[in-house]
Amino acid sequence: MPKQNFIGIDLFSGAGGMSIGAESVGIKVKVAVEIDKEASTTYKINHPNTLLINEDIRKVKINGFCKAEKNDVKILFGGPPCQGFSTSNQKTRNKENSHNWLFKEYLRLTKEQYPDWVIVENVKGIIETENGFFFEQIQKELHALGYTTNYATLNAADYGVPQIRNRVFIVGSLHGIKYNFPDPTTTNYLTVQDAISDLPSLESGADKHELAYRGGYENAYQKIIRDKSKKSINNLVTANAKFVVERYKHIPQGGNWENIPPSLMTNYKDFSRCHTRIYHRLMPNKPSVVIGNYRKNMLIHPFENRGLSVREAARIQSFPDTFHFHGSIGFQQQQVGNSVPPLLAKSVFTKIIESTK
Repeated sequence: MPKQNFIGIDLFSGAGGMSIGAESVGIKVKVAVEIDKEASTTYKINHPNTLLINEDIRKVKINGFCKAEKNDVKILFGGPPCQGFSTSNQKTRNKENSHNWLFKEYLRLTKEQYPDWVIVENVKGIIETENGFFFEQIQKELHALGYTTNYATLNAADYGVPQIRNRVFIVGSLHGIKYNFPDPTTTNYLTVQDAISDLPSLESGADKHELAYRGGYENAYQKIIRDKSKKSINNLVTANAKFVVERYKHIPQGGNWENIPPSLMTNYKDFSRCHTRIYHRLMPNKPSVVIGNYRKNMLIHPFENRGLSVREAARIQSFPDTFHFHGSIGFQQQQVGNSVPPLLAKSVFTKIIESTK
């Protein structure tokens, strides 16, 4: 029997978290589409063998760029913009938000390519937005194209990622195969300390791209993530004002803005309305909270009075240390926070390959 080759198309690719997961199990990602210039540059640097289309997906056609041989198994995957589905973004969780309709472009390219498998990833809030309209519409239109679908909400921590991060995956098969989602790979959650304890000590405003590790490998996770890396890269930390750093000093592990003396919060019109995730200091002995817009939320290092570095956030997302984020610190932070954790993606793709054999 001829060997099956797996090829991929990554839509709304961002920096390429899902592509890392795909490639780690032998899927050759041939094409990626991403509108953001900085994220596209990061993708190109780290995936030099993939054709990256830096364009508005509404203008993109892939025909001719992803030719498949007779025995190739084609997988189309990606996460349409999720900000409008986020539970923390109530004002745009509706049909009037044009970004909430970009899943139509995903479906258009599915119809253009008719891949053997499709994977749609999104935040948990998509199930609830407009009483499930978008969530149900995606599946309805996939069914109309001939796909058998299944869906599940997966917690990244169950798959070796040191972070509590719930994401919805819809997986469709063109050949009537029922996709069974992967069982958790671990019952002992990795912690923030497991993830970052070997990374260099930093201060607010640190801007050293390359720095030495603290020492040798301390655990299996760090060994895998470091692989052949000799130095830690992307050691960039937001430069906070002195009064902000002073606030950090009052927050214990697991605490938040409520631990800050009111005398230090006078620039807020009504600081009592702050979200519980604002000024949250991570606990070293537990998985991290969601690494989203962690600069805006001001996630605090468990021991040092500063925000997380780009590399620390990338570690918590399960990016390998060889992965180089491009652009200013703000763009790098956004790329990390928007990504699908590679180890979570790997588990989903592994089941695709197992289901196809």
